[in-house]
Amino acid sequence: MTDLNKLTIAAARDALRKGEVTSAELTEACLGAVEGAGALNAFVHDTSDLARDQAKAADERIKGGDAPAMCGIPLGIKDLFCTKGVVSQAASGILEGFKPEYESTVTQNLFDAGAVMLGKLNMDEFAMGSSNETSVYGNAVNPWKAGGQELTPGGSSGGSASAVAADLCLAATGTDTGGSIRQPAAFTGITGIKPTYGRCSRWGIVAFASSLDQAGPMTKDVRDAAIMLEAMCGHDPKDSTSADIPVPDFEAMLTGDIKGKVIGIPQEYRMDGMPEEIEKLWADGTAMLKDAGAEIRDISLPHTKYALPAYYVIAPAEASSNLARYDGVRYGHRAKLEQGDGISEMYEKTRAEGFGHEVQRRVMVGTYVLSAGFYDAYYNRARKVRTLIKRDFEQVFDQGIDAILTPATPSPAFGLGEMAEADPVQMYLNDVFTVTVNLAGLPGISVPAGLDKQGLPLGLQLIGRPWEEGDLLNTAYALEQAAGFVAKPEKWW
Repeated sequence: MTDLNKLTIAAARDALRKGEVTSAELTEACLGAVEGAGALNAFVHDTSDLARDQAKAADERIKGGDAPAMCGIPLGIKDLFCTKGVVSQAASGILEGFKPEYESTVTQNLFDAGAVMLGKLNMDEFAMGSSNETSVYGNAVNPWKAGGQELTPGGSSGGSASAVAADLCLAATGTDTGGSIRQPAAFTGITGIKPTYGRCSRWGIVAFASSLDQAGPMTKDVRDAAIMLEAMCGHDPKDSTSADIPVPDFEAMLTGDIKGKVIGIPQEYRMDGMPEEIEKLWADGTAMLKDAGAEIRDISLPHTKYALPAYYVIAPAEASSNLARYDGVRYGHRAKLEQGDGISEMYEKTRAEGFGHEVQRRVMVGTYVLSAGFYDAYYNRARKVRTLIKRDFEQVFDQGIDAILTPATPSPAFGLGEMAEADPVQMYLNDVFTVTVNLAGLPGISVPAGLDKQGLPLGLQLIGRPWEEGDLLNTAYALEQAAGFVAKPEKWW
C-alpha cells in the first residue's frame, strides 16, 4: 500500500485489522509527510519518538485482538490540549516551555484507545482568532491556493485543518468556542464537528471561554468524524460540565437514510452582501437533502442578529477571568525586572510581553464589560440575549425540526494578511454563522460541499438537537454522499 498518510481512519482501521499495514508503517508515512511540509507550518512541536513508541504498542494490541477503532491511528493534537511531558503552549509566548505534568481527558481517551500522537499543531493564541495569524509560532498556511496567493487555513484550529487537508495526519483534534472547528474545516475542504456542550470533557484543555469551549474531531470525512468523536467522548468527573450520558456507536448510525427528516432553513442567515456562490451552495445543499427524502421547512431564529455582539461580550469576559492565572509566577514566561520593580510591575510587564495583541484586546474588553459600572449594561444583557438565542432553537426543535442547514462561513478562505489588525471587527464577522451554535450549546458540523470559481472549498453547516450527534452525523453523511466532494489541494509545499 502506498501513500498511507492519505488513508481515512476507517480505511486504515480495516487495513490494520487485516494485517495489510502496521501502525508503525502508517506513523512513518505521516512523519515523512510532516517533515516535508514545513512550508505549511501546521506542526509546531515534534513528538516523533513518542509516536513510534505508541505505534509499536498499538501493533502489539492489534496482534492480541484488542483493537478499538482508533488503535494505531496517527493524529495531530492541537496545542490547546495539555499533553503530559510535551510542550503545551496554546500558541502563546506566556506559556513558553510549559510541559504539563498531566494529560487532558480527551487526549487520554484517544491514547487509551490506542491512537498515536505525531506532534502538536499550530493555532491562534489561546484560540483567539479566525485566521491562525495570532500564533506565537507564526501562521499556519492553507494547503489550498488561489492564484498563487497563500491563504489562511482559518482559526483557531488552523494547524489542525491544514494538517488534515494536506494528509500530514489521518485526523486531528480541534476545539470550538465560536466556530474554531467548523470555519477552518470549511476553509480547507475537510469535515469538523463541534459536539453538544458537555459531550467531551474540557479538563486539561487550556481555557478560553469556559461556557463555550468544546473539543471535537477534524477529519477527512463524516465516517471518520463519527469514529473519532466516539473515542473522544465520555463522562469525566474532573469536569463539572461533562455530561453523564451514554456515548452511542456513532458510526453504526451512518445509514444515509434521512427520509422523513425535517430540515430547517433559517431566514435570518440570509445576510446582506452574501456572495452569490455561498447563496448557491446553500440552495444546492437544500436541494440535495430534499432529493435524499428530507422535508425542507423555512424557519425563523429571530435573535440571530444579536448573536455576534453577545458572543463578543461573553467570550472576552470569560477569557479575562480565565487568563488572570497567567502571571509569570509559577510557570511560563517571566519578564526581566528593573531594580525597584515590585510584584505589580512583574505582573504588568510579564503579561504585556507574554500576550499577543489580540489576546490583550480581548482581555481588556472582557475586563471592561465585567467592571462595576458596566456589568449590567454589557455582560448581564449579553447573557439574557444568549438565553433568547437558546430559546429560539428550542422552539424550532419543538416544532419538529430535526436539523438546520446553513452556510458554514460567509466566504471561502481569504489571503493571509488580508484582514489586517487595523479592523478586528472584520475578522470577527467570520464567525457570523457559527457562534449561535456555541451560545446555545448545540452540536454543529461543517461538511465540504463544493468549490468556488477560484477552485477553493466551501462548506455547509448542519446544526442538530442537543445530544443527537448520531442523527446529525447521519444527516451530514447523506449530504456528503450527495455532494460527492472529493477535491484535494494540489501539492505545492
